[in-house]
Amino acid sequence: AAAAAAAETRVREMMASLLLSPPAVPFRHSSPAPSHHWNPPVAPDACPFPVTHLRGRTPKQRRVAVYFALAEPLDREEPLLPLLQDMADSLDLPPDYLAKLPRDLRLDLNDAAFDLSNGPVLDECGQELGEMLLNLARSWEQADTSTSHSIASKLPLLQNSLNDDIKAALGRRLVSAGRRFQSMGQYGQGELQRIAKAMIKTGKVLSASPVTTTDKKPKNETRVLKGRREDILERSQRSLGSSGEMSDIFARIT
Repeated sequence: AAAAAAAETRVREMMASLLLSPPAVPFRHSSPAPSHHWNPPVAPDACPFPVTHLRGRTPKQRRVAVYFALAEPLDREEPLLPLLQDMADSLDLPPDYLAKLPRDLRLDLNDAAFDLSNGPVLDECGQELGEMLLNLARSWEQADTSTSHSIASKLPLLQNSLNDDIKAALGRRLVSAGRRFQSMGQYGQGELQRIAKAMIKTGKVLSASPVTTTDKKPKNETRVLKGRREDILERSQRSLGSSGEMSDIFARIT
């Protein structure tokens, strides 16, 4: 029993010495230490995301996104034919639509007819288009719905015969007349506002056409001077006639 107790005591002392002794130092080579530092392992709970996400991507793994801004050329004109056709279609109204408008809207319709055809419309828009605008304005004044659409449906046929000056003049008239329709407000199923939108849009596109500037003032001044000359000649003839009469009277007296 004494021998067993002594052996047990000796085993305990050996285990205690093993637990308290420092760890053995691993054998190291004499080669220089590597340039990089060793990173201790990170516990999974200490980092909210995988460690591999922190490393930068290689050039092959990087993605480059290039965005291109697509824009239409500034000098590209909007096609004229669809605009003229849309305006003609907007005037395709139910029968007697214009005749059934209230009195105040009929007055606005007359104002639109005036803005469309007033002034030297034949000189500005040419003979064919000018007469077409005059007839269209007359149909509005007479509240003739069918004639209005019949005339408007012929406008798209003239697109190839319109030069820049005529386009600009027609555009100004369409914008002015379209604003008259716009001022009529909502009526019926919104036909008047559709007409206004089509006319104003078409008019603005046409008004953007370059205008050829021509010097017409000298002709007007020449006409004015010619009229002044005629007036001066008439006055001089009158004065000469009166002086002749005075000479005859003076001769009789003497």
